[in-house]
Amino acid sequence: MTEQAEQTEQIAQAGQADKFWDRTRRYVARYGGAYSPVVIDRANGSYIYDGDGNRILDFTSGQMSAVLGHAHPAVVETVSRSVATLDHLFSGMLSRPVVDFAERLAGTLPEQLSRTLLLTTGAESNEAALKMAKMYTGGYEVVAFDRSWHGMTYGAASATLSAGRRGYGPWMPGSLALPTPHPAASPFRNPDGSHDWAGELDYGFALIDRQSTGALAACLVEPILSSGGIIELPPGYLTRLKEHCERRGMLLILDEAQTGLGRTGTMYAFERDGVAPDILTLSKTLGAGLPVAAVVTTPEIEERCHERGYLFYTTHLNDPLAASVGLAVLEVIEREGLVERAASLGARLHRGLSDLRERSAVVADVRGRGLLQGLELGEPGGGRAGAEDRTEALVDEVTRECLRRGLHVNIVQIPGMGGVFRIAPPLTITEAELDRGVEILGEALDAVAG
Repeated sequence: MTEQAEQTEQIAQAGQADKFWDRTRRYVARYGGAYSPVVIDRANGSYIYDGDGNRILDFTSGQMSAVLGHAHPAVVETVSRSVATLDHLFSGMLSRPVVDFAERLAGTLPEQLSRTLLLTTGAESNEAALKMAKMYTGGYEVVAFDRSWHGMTYGAASATLSAGRRGYGPWMPGSLALPTPHPAASPFRNPDGSHDWAGELDYGFALIDRQSTGALAACLVEPILSSGGIIELPPGYLTRLKEHCERRGMLLILDEAQTGLGRTGTMYAFERDGVAPDILTLSKTLGAGLPVAAVVTTPEIEERCHERGYLFYTTHLNDPLAASVGLAVLEVIEREGLVERAASLGARLHRGLSDLRERSAVVADVRGRGLLQGLELGEPGGGRAGAEDRTEALVDEVTRECLRRGLHVNIVQIPGMGGVFRIAPPLTITEAELDRGVEILGEALDAVAG
């Protein structure tokens, strides 16, 4: 191709891009935040590809969901077969894939968690779990962390305290906040200066008791707050939290949308603490990028709710397509040893990110578990824990530079916390791909901050 022909082709492509964004402005509703400046045409494995054919390493697994990477052969085959034979039914009908899936899922969990409700989204699973807790306890008050994110539907959004609180009128009555146990930000300290998370938790529940009308129903939390900035619950925290719940007749609901199915190096994040929830909600990772979600609870809770007339009847409840996909995901995770792989690769990722922290003055912290880790940025001179010095400009520049170099990363930005890269690559990522992602991130930090 001649130089003139190449220039003509580039102009044509630029024109097509301009048309795309013009059509976007005309027809696509905005839903918060800015769109990425690239248009994605396809995805495969650990990579997504833009309209110009550029390959971009996906360090977010789509929306923190594609644990098997993009277009995993088992998922492709399952979807193709299910769509052609049995995809959707009247919600009052059952199919074999639903029962097979529920049985297989129960086999991955503590014995008492054996009754599954199959749904589609994380918000929907949290809505169903909250209704279940309210029906079981007779209460209506729900406790969640002050940096929580549990979904955008009304009940789940009422328990989402990290963003989106203003402009919509009153939230669900009885929505109560518990301090997030963030070691760097908490004012609760032991005599040696370490984080007094137990005192903080006890104080939080003392405040809840003062606000409560005596109708506490549930505490809904993530074992690792993802949108809250990759905040891990300290060892021992879940045990004490469960004790607080039991003392008040509340149910403990764990939202493992992002931490479930191996991502943290155990099948479920709560396994580290040996504390099983009363209700478990799963989504995102359960469908490996497709809309599959579930609520799992005990026979006692399910039976009492049923006796009292529990109702959660939705269009895609117990769809055989969702069940088939969920079953395939569980089978691949076991067959390919992805839980153990996440633990091994997570240690490798942590070493790489820690090296970046040592060499870059703008990296304030590295935290997380398995293949869900956070790298927190702060401006030089502000101190490694100085959240007030982290600037939006810094994290935006690093994000753009990463994308320009072929890496997609996601930044969590909430008040008082600067910017935290949420790093959650597929569990199927290779060591070379993982190392290259960390390398690009380091190059971007060097380019922006020196």
